[in-house]
Amino acid sequence: MNGSLHSSPNVVSIQLKRGPAGLGFNIVGGVDQQYVVNDSGIYVSKIKEDGAAALDGRLQEGDKILAINGVTLEDRTHKAVVELFRTAGEDVELRVLKKLPRHINGPKSPQPDHQSAASFWGTLTALAGVAAVLAFIYFRQK
Repeated sequence: MNGSLHSSPNVVSIQLKRGPAGLGFNIVGGVDQQYVVNDSGIYVSKIKEDGAAALDGRLQEGDKILAINGVTLEDRTHKAVVELFRTAGEDVELRVLKKLPRHINGPKSPQPDHQSAASFWGTLTALAGVAAVLAFIYFRQK
């Protein structure tokens, strides 16, 4: 792991206390199931409502988990990381790289890039419909 990552202002430590439903989030990734192209890291895929992570508020979907209780997650399978979480105990310390724009899958803006294309096809479909109705009326009068 790049040493500069640990000194980055985007890397934070988050302590969570395991609740009745666990830590309250799901993960994706690992060397066997990359979530981000050319990155075998472990990412938060879902924060469960009212879970320990949601109540704490610092962990967000898209954050990359670098370590659990000081154990780095670099070059680990998804299953191995799940086992680390399962056996981590009641108090869990996470080292997290906060979500960066390049880690977001899909468009970066709240509005999809294909909006103008969809608008174009919608307009084209409406015009085709009007043309069909006018053709029907024209040929019916003959």
